[in-house]
Amino acid sequence: MKKTYKQLYNEKYKFKKDKGHSLKDISKKTNYKLSGLQTIYNEGVGAYKTNPQSVRPSVKSPEQWAMARVYASINPKSKAYKLDKIHLKKK
Repeated sequence: MKKTYKQLYNEKYKFKKDKGHSLKDISKKTNYKLSGLQTIYNEGVGAYKTNPQSVRPSVKSPEQWAMARVYASINPKSKAYKLDKIHLKKK
């Protein structure tokens, strides 16, 4: 089974496989500005609400969708990174 971007993040930073993190926690570990991560999160919430047909059935809330987008956006190998890298500024 393919690993999620959250699982890849946890593996990279030596956390338990399914541990969740706040935007502030992610900002501290990755050294990306919190404001950029917040922008990506807000875009994820908006995408969930404006394009519900694209949301997988396993996703239960806009917040869950938004955090998945944040985890994907901080991984340089993801499509989301290519879209959101303009918001990712180092501190």
